[in-house]
Amino acid sequence: MNVEAIEKEKIDAWFAEWAELEGQIHAAHDARNGEAKGLMEKAILLFERLVQDAGDEVLPINGIERLTFIKAKPGQYACYRQLDELFKETKKRAARLRLQAAKK
Repeated sequence: MNVEAIEKEKIDAWFAEWAELEGQIHAAHDARNGEAKGLMEKAILLFERLVQDAGDEVLPINGIERLTFIKAKPGQYACYRQLDELFKETKKRAARLRLQAAKK
């Protein structure tokens, strides 16, 4: 695990980028304008870079299987919801790992 990569400021930067993309993806699904897939592909890359930078320890339970599901059909609303949950759970895991590292 990369302790520096899970510092609050660094994690917050990843999630600020996700929040911006998430709003765009949500709007694209509401508008049904076909833009959601491209935005989701950007968001998937963002998530993969986050995990690569911070370490596999931040990956939630069944994270790889869930990411595979998302990548199979990134334009689907269900995949968007699943990616949103992955981001939320990853943020919680990073916070927990940060606390554990601080206790050592």
